[in-house]
Amino acid sequence: MYSLGIDIGSTTSKGAILEDGRRIVSTSLRKAGIGTDGPREVVQDLLRASDLDEGQIGVTVATGYGRTLYPGAHYRVSELTCHALGAHFIFPGIRTLIDIGGQDAKAISLDGSGRMSNFQMNDKCAAGTGRFLDVMAGILQLHAGDLAGEAALAESICPISSTCTVFAESEVISHLAQGVNRKDLVAGICESVATRTGSLAKRVGVTPPLAMSGGVALNEGVRGALSRYLEVEILFSPLAQFFGGLGAALYGYQTYNKEN
Repeated sequence: MYSLGIDIGSTTSKGAILEDGRRIVSTSLRKAGIGTDGPREVVQDLLRASDLDEGQIGVTVATGYGRTLYPGAHYRVSELTCHALGAHFIFPGIRTLIDIGGQDAKAISLDGSGRMSNFQMNDKCAAGTGRFLDVMAGILQLHAGDLAGEAALAESICPISSTCTVFAESEVISHLAQGVNRKDLVAGICESVATRTGSLAKRVGVTPPLAMSGGVALNEGVRGALSRYLEVEILFSPLAQFFGGLGAALYGYQTYNKEN
């Protein structure tokens, strides 16, 4: 049986198809989130890559900010639940997950079966999120994907003390005016995100093994800073952005089998 999970975020849409809840058949990502054609294009990509048609999909689950707006879902499930399931699918035994998305950050505790047992969320401020990194990259005339490479070349870390994105923007501009090395500034920006999200994780309780999900998980600068802040190894998968979609597909498979 094929199950499809679609994760509709604020800035991107991601999806995955699983076969019998075990094998990843296809994945797709589009940099277009809620209110765009991104979700529909992701589903088209998934079907094309797997050589399937819609009639062969047994169950579809939508998650993320846009889950209530997606018309083709049999179930609509919180991204907290789906990211936890997706992380456990990739890393069996994982007990803590940090998910940094475009507009929020979450720290999730998992039980031994991959179910969420507790969480903390920052959804009131852009600090510590992908949006924060995008804004900072723009000030420095970089792409967000360039930040990790710049941070790796830093000779020291220039602290960013402001926790507000607007104030941090002014602080970074001030540092630039004072001649601070751009690479040191980038290292400070990564450290700022790590500190902000790391504090969420400490409030929920950090139990290894720990992993990251979401696009920011691909940023080695943030990942390394977070690992140092929490004093724990962070598991990494190149599929980190697909944890929500994978978890949604797995939820669909498990729920369908229980109900049928």
